[in-house]
Amino acid sequence: MSAAFHHSVLANGLHVVAETWPQARSAAFGFFVRTGSRDEPPAWNGVSHFLEHMVFKGTERYSAEDVNRIFDEIGAVYNASTSEETTLYYAAVLPEYLPTAFALLADLMQPAIRVADFELEKQVILEEIGMYDDQPSYVAYDHAMQRHFAGHPLGQNVLGSRDTVSALTAEQMRAYHAERYAAGNIVLAVAGRVDWSDVLKLAEQHCGRWRAGSPPRVLTEPVPQPSRLWLPRPQQQQEQIVALGPAPSATDPLRFAAEILAVLVGDDHNSRLYWELVDPGWADTADLGIHEFEGVGSYLTMLAGEPEETAKNLARVQQIFDDVNRCHVTAEELELAKTKVATRLVLQGERPMGRLAHLGHDWLIRREYRSVADDLASLQRVTLDDIQALLDRYPLTLTTVVGVGPLSGL
Repeated sequence: MSAAFHHSVLANGLHVVAETWPQARSAAFGFFVRTGSRDEPPAWNGVSHFLEHMVFKGTERYSAEDVNRIFDEIGAVYNASTSEETTLYYAAVLPEYLPTAFALLADLMQPAIRVADFELEKQVILEEIGMYDDQPSYVAYDHAMQRHFAGHPLGQNVLGSRDTVSALTAEQMRAYHAERYAAGNIVLAVAGRVDWSDVLKLAEQHCGRWRAGSPPRVLTEPVPQPSRLWLPRPQQQQEQIVALGPAPSATDPLRFAAEILAVLVGDDHNSRLYWELVDPGWADTADLGIHEFEGVGSYLTMLAGEPEETAKNLARVQQIFDDVNRCHVTAEELELAKTKVATRLVLQGERPMGRLAHLGHDWLIRREYRSVADDLASLQRVTLDDIQALLDRYPLTLTTVVGVGPLSGL
């Protein structure tokens, strides 16, 4: 029997979606909250990620020790993540333990945010910020986002800064939680061997009393200005480069063509950047990816290599981009990229945990259900004409370039 899709909305506005697979051996579920660093007041930058940590510090019913003990007793794989747009809390378990895991994770969505825990965890967050400040690729990415999305909420750091996190109070976090974690701003997604009626019962029992509401999100489209920035790090052996350029958004039909183009041009093996820069030894890494945000997207180019080669490597990347922009893309390249994307999609989709991310994100951002077959069909329909249409609207560019290393090759 194939997977079946189900959808319902609780009275408080919580969307519940499920892809049930009778043949699966596990169950995965997650709460997808439509909130991240782009939704934070500038003075509270970092509160979304900080709140993610505080959720696991417990509730009025469960202590942090209870959380770890109960999840461990049922063998759950669980975690959370925060991005510019989404905060996700998830767990994967054997089907018989779904009620226990669900009751716990649903309760955690209403955290106590105790002052003592808050102040202690604040030091953990500040240490994490310091740890990432020591990673050149992260520093380059952070500054590239700030410059590319200058004046736009997407330019805010997911972790926040030392100043904003240090100044944040537990009361402010509670206010942020009350607004952004309203039921209408959350999607509960479930995938695997589950019964839909049981899912609805669990949702009603544990989430039905959550506060209603659906807070807005600023969706203005930024207009990035070309810029280059070099941040000196004399002690580094490599130069780390991050470059951004405009690309399709998460709701743009061109996103399928963009995903294939990124693999064709910048996959870590058998791509244009690989054969022209990595295989000859000019660079250690040279990748192209896509960031799909609500209302806007960006190409993400990452480059690392010998500092003395930076200027030449950027010129090589630009030459490749110029060639691709003239649509010198072959049918053979297109089919190879399609095969890669399709294989990854199928392999990920064979696990409930792998399907969960697509299921929840698609509904959270687009209110859309797409099966693996739907995505495969959309990818297979991409033609060279679609690639041309994409490049006409979103040519590959190095609009915003940030380098971190001992020499400036910008």
